[in-house]
Amino acid sequence: MTKTVLVVDDSVPVRRTIRNLFDGTDGFEVCGEAADGREGVEKAEELHPDLIILDLSMPVMNGIDAARILHRILPSVPLILFSGHSAVLPEEEAKSVGISALVSKDEAIGTLLGRARSLLHAD
Repeated sequence: MTKTVLVVDDSVPVRRTIRNLFDGTDGFEVCGEAADGREGVEKAEELHPDLIILDLSMPVMNGIDAARILHRILPSVPLILFSGHSAVLPEEEAKSVGISALVSKDEAIGTLLGRARSLLHAD
């Protein structure tokens, strides 16, 4: 069964890279994209994705504030914070707002796919 992914990042090249990664991998499909946290929350309510990938630093609403709302409205959907700034966010704080995993943009892009697989196929 195909798992749907919502990508929330203010960078068009980053969204494109993530879309190409997941759309090119069996079992995944990007169902939507958003350029900020507020738009991400709206898209999540509309699309009900299986996984949400969030950037930390975005205009309008950052990834932490979006994660708080997303975790409240879609508590069973895993949230991955994919950020160049994830090192400044303690894992405890991330977990407290509903983030399931932290992946640095400095890591190989395959790390993001591996974390997504482990979160969605943890049966």
